[in-house]
Amino acid sequence: MHFCTSHDSHLTALDAFKLGWVMVGKGLIGGITRKLWVVRSTILRNYFQVKENMVAVGKIYKVIFAFLGVTSKLSSRKENDPLSEPAPFSEKNAGIVQCGRPFIKMHGLRNDFIVVDGRRNPFRPSAEEIVRICDRHEGVGGDELLIVEPPRGGSAETEAYAFVRIFNPDGREVEACGNASRCLGWLFMQESKREEVVIDTLGGRLKCRRAGEKQVAVEMGKLRTAWQDIPLSHEMDTLHLEIGAGPLQDPVGMNIGNPHAVFFVDDLDAVNLTTHGPRLQKHSLFPQEANIGVAQLIDSKTLKLSVWERPGTLTTACGTGACVAVGAAHRRGLTNAKRMTVIMPAGSVEIELKGDDSVVMIGPVEICYTGYLPILD
Repeated sequence: MHFCTSHDSHLTALDAFKLGWVMVGKGLIGGITRKLWVVRSTILRNYFQVKENMVAVGKIYKVIFAFLGVTSKLSSRKENDPLSEPAPFSEKNAGIVQCGRPFIKMHGLRNDFIVVDGRRNPFRPSAEEIVRICDRHEGVGGDELLIVEPPRGGSAETEAYAFVRIFNPDGREVEACGNASRCLGWLFMQESKREEVVIDTLGGRLKCRRAGEKQVAVEMGKLRTAWQDIPLSHEMDTLHLEIGAGPLQDPVGMNIGNPHAVFFVDDLDAVNLTTHGPRLQKHSLFPQEANIGVAQLIDSKTLKLSVWERPGTLTTACGTGACVAVGAAHRRGLTNAKRMTVIMPAGSVEIELKGDDSVVMIGPVEICYTGYLPILD
């Protein structure tokens, strides 16, 4: 048994006093520590949330910039001195406004088109602007400018997916283009996830359907043969038009959304169409001018074709020209085949004649590239 002396009692009280303060200190420190831990956890949680939000925002901006064609090259510069040297021209895009109006460049057998979507943001360029856009030295360059607009309406069964305006490189608006119709049909089917779409044009409504990998079939409408429908400046037998130039004589006049004259020859390679085409195109018989086709029958199912197109170019392929060439061959009794292959400088298309004089054209499409039209001064 242990007995405490007075000295022992004093020490025990002092120790108790110290112990009390120690306990109080530990309680305060523990409370503060817990508070700090809560604050730390809150800060870390907010930090990671902010970080996640920043990453998400960064991804969103990355998608937006990718859509707009804008890329960031800042990482290639010195981090400690981003202004130490000027940005390369590739970043500044040589002074061209990057956020201009987007376009898609496409071609059908090298017959190339600049496609602009004006459904949400209308696009009404002047003739001078169209000429510049289509110019191969000063603009994007193309055989035609295609402007997509909202459909003009109609019954539910025949309502078009879109209305398309077609402009030649001289700024003139035209009625139809077969190769352009294939390209547009493919774009609209990709956009809508459909297998068929209807395109409305000044030349009429055209039904397009998939016919293979980047192959499109277009119902081009009916062949028109009346002299008023081509049109001609005066009445004449459209099976034998009384015009000619050099070896090109006695053409067939037809229309399938735009006017055509088709000459048949024995040797297409021997014909210089750049010499005779311009004069025939602008012949007084054609108040709206005409596309001039020269065709050679290879066999009962094959035609070889070259076309001088309005406004004055020797084209690598002409979809409507291929349609009327097959129709003209039938009208002249040169073949009875309902489906023919038409070979043109850039490739071939398949043309099928229906019993009601309507025509189906099947051919390829390709995308060249996308870009932005600069703001024209």
